[in-house]
Amino acid sequence: MKNQSITSCSSRPRRLRLASLALFACGTLLASGAALARETPAASKPNVLFIASDDLSTRLGCYGNALVRSPNVDRLARRGVRFERAYCQFPLCSPSRTSILTGMRPDTTGVRDLSVHFREDHPKVVTLPQLFRNHGYYTARVNKIYHYNVPDGIGTAGLDDAPSWDEIGITNGRDRREENKISTFRPGSGYGGTVSWLAADGADVEQTDGLGARTAISLLERIKSRPFFLAVGFFRPHTPYVAPKPYFGLYPLEKMPYVEHPELGRIGVPRPALASTPADQKISEAMQREAIQGYYASISFMDAQLGKVLDALDRLGLADNTIIVFWSDHGYHLGEHGLWQKQSLFEEAAQVPLIIAAPGKKGNGRSTRGLAELVDVYPTLADLCGLPKPAHLEGDTLAPLLDDPDAPGQPAAWTQQRRGTKKSGFFLGRSVRTDQFRYTEWDDGRRGVQLYDETADPRELRNLADDPAHADAVAALKKLLASEKTARRAPAER
Repeated sequence: MKNQSITSCSSRPRRLRLASLALFACGTLLASGAALARETPAASKPNVLFIASDDLSTRLGCYGNALVRSPNVDRLARRGVRFERAYCQFPLCSPSRTSILTGMRPDTTGVRDLSVHFREDHPKVVTLPQLFRNHGYYTARVNKIYHYNVPDGIGTAGLDDAPSWDEIGITNGRDRREENKISTFRPGSGYGGTVSWLAADGADVEQTDGLGARTAISLLERIKSRPFFLAVGFFRPHTPYVAPKPYFGLYPLEKMPYVEHPELGRIGVPRPALASTPADQKISEAMQREAIQGYYASISFMDAQLGKVLDALDRLGLADNTIIVFWSDHGYHLGEHGLWQKQSLFEEAAQVPLIIAAPGKKGNGRSTRGLAELVDVYPTLADLCGLPKPAHLEGDTLAPLLDDPDAPGQPAAWTQQRRGTKKSGFFLGRSVRTDQFRYTEWDDGRRGVQLYDETADPRELRNLADDPAHADAVAALKKLLASEKTARRAPAER
């Protein structure tokens, strides 16, 4: 198949190059003889379809956005339980993906950038797909599940993990080859790290994600008769926001809701909280509208590819025995607080879309306001599929919320972000979200503290950290924030 490849992990020698963006999956560890010896689950064991959308915020129809057209995410929400308040552990691709796939928080994984591989410090840890593989499931992934640099890593294996998969599918579309046509906020600075967009010529299937959907469908058709864990990673809407022209046509520029006064969101905010976007970046109204149009178009394009995979699941008669998890690695800024993309500790970057559709659950078709973290997904899937949970997991199951969305969720959700450089020294920002508040400390409070009342001030425009009326809340939240460092279930296997 042109511009796509599928590789059996049991047929290639091991080439696990840690801390390398060229990490390829497959190894002698995963030989076919070992695969035959693995436990075979009963026919009643549910399949898992694990779908990621890169850099996707909650700007979706099912989350109340009236502009964005996301009919397939919306229909998935009607099939399952939508988590209104789910949060990532680190608003950057690789650290976040490492947390959801290992079930461990960044303090444990040691991954806080885009180059470190978690197996450097945890060579024996059992990942989420590896757990299923060890219990007789056929595990496969298509495109970005573990970290890829985008767009430079498209067409490679990315920062993959060999023990996780029996098979991988890699696609590479015309979006990778037409970068010379892309518009960007900052010419000459690359396309993956700055806001950039392109209304592309051609059909959906010529794009990397279109090819990825086709590869995922081919895999479903081939492995449908055996229990499977299939992970499908869509690159969009990660910048560059590339989608065929018809998707841009859904969003007239004059209707794009740019932030008119971002300076209001910067009053009383510590400097590290705003460091994710260059302070001198001046963006015209016209350029903001074009960028937002591109982001929305990329969401709708991704949504269309998701729809093709969901249609195939239904056509193959697999829907009634397949758990579907739809998630993104972090949220996204489109000008709020003067910020763009990710790597902040505001609500826009920390909150993620999360939908779990498990057949037969009483909560299907509803939403829950219970707090959830991406690190909770691993224990949840283990519970739903009756698999033993490894001792290293640091999240809690969300399974009760799938039967009763009104049940209490987690007591809090923790998110962190790193600032500084190797030369100047790194320091962390740590944030905790409760039902009412978001509380954040930079460098343990030495470089700034933030407190927002999410009920009264959901846009986080008024920092209450120094307000005497909230002194008791600050004291309580400070203790709760610190508890993330000690809330460990068990040491990770090393």
